[in-house]
Parts: sequence; C-alpha cells; structure tokens
Amino acid sequence: MSEHDHNAFTQLRARIHKQVEMLKAILESTQSKSNERQWLRHQTDGDLDDRKLVDGLTGEKAVYRKRGEKEPEFGHSSNVRKSIRLVVDVSGSMYRFNGYDGRLDRTLEAVLMVIEAFESYSMKFKLDIVGHSGDSAEIPFLSSESPPVNEKEKMDILKSMHAHSQFCWSGDNTLKATATAISTIRSDSVPSQESYVIILSDANFSRYRISPVEYGRLILSDPHVNVFAVFIGSLDDEATRLQDSLPAGRSFVCMNNSDLPIIIRQVLSSSVI
Repeated sequence: MSEHDHNAFTQLRARIHKQVEMLKAILESTQSKSNERQWLRHQTDGDLDDRKLVDGLTGEKAVYRKRGEKEPEFGHSSNVRKSIRLVVDVSGSMYRFNGYDGRLDRTLEAVLMVIEAFESYSMKFKLDIVGHSGDSAEIPFLSSESPPVNEKEKMDILKSMHAHSQFCWSGDNTLKATATAISTIRSDSVPSQESYVIILSDANFSRYRISPVEYGRLILSDPHVNVFAVFIGSLDDEATRLQDSLPAGRSFVCMNNSDLPIIIRQVLSSSVI
C-alpha cells in the first residue's frame, strides 16, 4: 500500500474506531447468547417447577426444572452462520453529491466498520458486500468466501467503491438490487439460517419514478429474509417522506456524517440479537 493510501486508511479507521468496538461487543454478546445456560423444564429431577404444581398433584413425574444448555430446536442448529448481505449505493449521484452532504464518505466509513467488526466472527456470520448503480444491480465488492486479510485489501475495496461511483453511468437500480439481494441470500441459505439484507441508498426515488409502496412490498416480500433500508442522502425531505411510507422499523434516515455506522450497529443489534 502506498504512503498516501496508508495515511488515508489510518485516518478513516481512526474515525470509526469507537463504532467498530461497539459493534464487536454486540457480535460477542450474540455469540455468548447461543451458549447461555437457561432453565430446562419438564425434568424428572431438579428444582420443583412452580408452573407444574397442578400436574404434580395428578401424578405427573416431569414437574422439575434445572439449569443447562438448551438443545437447538428441530431443524435449527447453533452452528449455522447468520447470513448478512450489505448492498451499497455506488451510483453516480453518490459521488456527485458527496461534496454537498458527504454521503459517499459516510458509506465508506460504514463499510469499513462492518468489515473490521465482522472479521473476528467469521464462524458465526457470513458477510457479503455488493454494490448497485446505474450500471448494475449487483457489483461484487466482498465475498464471504474470500474476505480481505490485510489493510491493503480492505483499502482496495473502498477504492473500488469510490472509483465506480465516480465513473459509472447515471441511473438507479435500487429496486432490482434489493430483489436480487433477497433472492441471492435466500438461495444461498439453509432452511434454518437467519438472513439479513441491508440496503444503502441515496433516496433518489422520485427522479427514477420508484414507488415507495412497491418498495415497501418488496422489503416484506420474503418472511425468511429481514430487509432494512438506510437512506444516506436526500434532496429536500425525500428521505424522510420515504421513511414514513415504508414499513415501520425497516428504514432509517442518515444525514449526519457520523451517524451511519451507528445506525448499522442499531440495525444489527435489533435484528440479529
């Protein structure tokens, strides 16, 4: 990595260091919960279960409870990784309006935060990052099968995102990108796997005549995939109006340069945990 790239990466990492540590703590707590000891009911020995007193009077034997690790439910496995697909807006408007509201800078910070936090939990989470723009609805940036292993590879991902936004054709593929992400993560997941799609968009819906109602239906189209939209740019109050039109709790508006990493942390904590 060149000295210029190293300095840029170091500065970017320093800005998100606190958020990375917060997200790591969330992922750690998720891992701990899977191994947490809890009350096992319907036992033939142990402490008398207050909820089974009547059953005990009728001769029932399994009226006790004791602490232990609960076995996974049938069809579920604690060893199945949770699948997360981050779909990032790298359209031309991201670069064009970055000087106006810093939307592309916020996106790069959020992507690095996710990469840095998740790299220690690859056994619990499967992370893929793709982009969308007027050129394509699915631009691969990070594959869970070959994650970056050093600072240079992480910086290369961020540079690729920035360059694509700078030189791509105008247009918007938010709808198709969301549908593709849902379909891809569904087809790649096993039946018991928890799946999450996070869409980053600049809320440029009206220009491309995207219906908020249609997008809301798309977000809820697959009950097995949790989909969230994060709007990181807006002309006037379009992002706020979009949020009001979408299903409650499934969208966020981020207009502050330091808020996007925190919002993504909140999305993961509310959904994964």
